[in-house]
Amino acid sequence: MPSRDDKQVTIGVLLAGGSSRRAGVDKRFLVLEGQTLLQRNLAFLHSLFPTVAVSLGRGQRLDLGDVAELGETEILHDAWPGSSPLVGIATALAHFRAPVFALAVDAAFPSRSASARVLSAFPGHDVAVPAIGRHHQPLFAAYGPDCLAPMTTVLEAGVHRIVEFFPEVRVAHVPFETDALFHSINTMDEYRAARERVRQGDGALAGDGPDAGAAPAAVAAGPALVAVVGKSDSGKTTLIEKLVPELVKLGLRVGTVKHDAHSFEIDHPGKDSWRHGQSGAQAYVISSPERLACIARLDGEMPLATIARRYFVGFDLVVAEGYKATASHRLEIFRTSAGHDAPLCGPGEAMALVTDAPLEHEHLFGLEEARATAQFLAARLDTLRRY
Repeated sequence: MPSRDDKQVTIGVLLAGGSSRRAGVDKRFLVLEGQTLLQRNLAFLHSLFPTVAVSLGRGQRLDLGDVAELGETEILHDAWPGSSPLVGIATALAHFRAPVFALAVDAAFPSRSASARVLSAFPGHDVAVPAIGRHHQPLFAAYGPDCLAPMTTVLEAGVHRIVEFFPEVRVAHVPFETDALFHSINTMDEYRAARERVRQGDGALAGDGPDAGAAPAAVAAGPALVAVVGKSDSGKTTLIEKLVPELVKLGLRVGTVKHDAHSFEIDHPGKDSWRHGQSGAQAYVISSPERLACIARLDGEMPLATIARRYFVGFDLVVAEGYKATASHRLEIFRTSAGHDAPLCGPGEAMALVTDAPLEHEHLFGLEEARATAQFLAARLDTLRRY
């Protein structure tokens, strides 16, 4: 456990125990610039502090996914009821007995320069908090261990508003002209606004660009890719039909690929496009205001990885059906009523198993747990980009 030092903050705590009721989805897994908010903000904290923790509500579980690659991240569960940001900060102070920097998991563009100003103002105080006029940003602030006693007092009185204990401690009000650096995502409208800022290119300005994490590099790496596999009649297509809407809710732009072991024809004899092909064209495109289709003759089957990188530029995730033999990352569905006695994949071959059978797997989901399965995939976009 870090030793107490009232002058230096060496611990970053991500407040991730909220219920996301206003957003209607689990905000921690909303994707911005190719990574979940959870991963973006943990990457931000790991870039600043040697010790990083995630604060969760009592009984909550959290799949960190690719976050494990950032370094050790400690999980803290609320020591008080209520699952509020104040409870999360108090729990961290009670655990570490040292100053902490608290950051909300729904921060859209955390700024290194803003954090530097806050941290530089902390020595000699118990709290250093951004202030825009009379308004504070307590979820991007530093808190010392002497805050714990007054925090406990207000919590025991049933009060969860962070600024309520400020009169009892030494507060450094760090002035900022605007709250643009502290943009948070509480609703889906705010999420869409954040995505629009990214699209217009000013998201990096708000978050100090690369200082906010490695998301732009993640986007440049190409789409993530996972194959849904299973024996015949296991329900691969049905699972994809359930998965895609849940992935889209998380802000992912999703494409799909269906593998067919046999030849197929999507163009109709006699049509102009068909006549283009009959004339000897090796590839031809049918384009309309609503759809575009490319038909190309191949000398051999195109690898799935090539399909993903060539035809899904700008997509976050490609979900393929089939490709058990060649896909780098497989999600298997095994349904007992399909008449098979064992899954298709052997031990360690599938990253997760969706099933109604009492089987053992490190990552096991029920047939109706599409939302949890989608979150599992969103938490591993970096892994799924390696193929």
